[in-house]
Amino acid sequence: MFSSMVRYWRVFGTGLSFVAVGIGGVFVFPVLNIVIRSRQRRTVIARHVIRFTFRCIVGLMRVMGVFRYEITGLERLERHGLLILANHPTLIDIVFLMAFVKRADCIVKSRLWRNPFTHATVRAAAYVRNDDYGVQLIEDCVEAVHRGGNLIIFPEGTRTPASGTIILKRGAANIAVRAQCSVTPVLIRCAPPMLVKGKKWWRLPSCPSRYRIEVQEDIDIRPFIAEAGSSALAARRLTDHLQEYFTQEKVRHGVG
Repeated sequence: MFSSMVRYWRVFGTGLSFVAVGIGGVFVFPVLNIVIRSRQRRTVIARHVIRFTFRCIVGLMRVMGVFRYEITGLERLERHGLLILANHPTLIDIVFLMAFVKRADCIVKSRLWRNPFTHATVRAAAYVRNDDYGVQLIEDCVEAVHRGGNLIIFPEGTRTPASGTIILKRGAANIAVRAQCSVTPVLIRCAPPMLVKGKKWWRLPSCPSRYRIEVQEDIDIRPFIAEAGSSALAARRLTDHLQEYFTQEKVRHGVG
């Protein structure tokens, strides 16, 4: 009986956190879009507000017993112009990363720009809009990195499937090659698994999950560019390397 009540409490905490995100999108960011006319200033303020909000949400979920978490290598994210590539085991990976990454930028699906609960938020924060996976998206991402933002990308393109097999798309490597910037890999694991692909968000495990986020040493992309001779080949080889890297790290660390 007690364990069931605890689980319901954790489900309530998870749902409350999702509601908090929606409330901000409906009431807070529309005001920012109206009051602050300077786009650059509005973007800076909006991203600070989002980071603070997500830190509060992570703290709320921890206090309510939804999960525990541990982050190592956080000091590596105290820089400008990073291309952060992470595996994607759970629904709230982006919440964690944007809560702890300063000057965080990300790619937002076009449907979120049309969603009434998120439109004002992504507009105020001026995140990279993903209308397709074409040349314009890559150029927008390169520009975001060169402006000094820390661009967060999940190179799988979606959450890791239940099988646990990591399959990377080539877009992230193309951005790294075009921007000529090193890759900062982040490994995320969650045990027992929660908020995974293919399961309802309220289907939480019987005990609190433990998140572990590890910010790894940068991967220098210059050797890939020098040896390949072309951007397309360099991106292909870098994708293969990242595929092997994340797969090996998943096996070695038991990444969720």
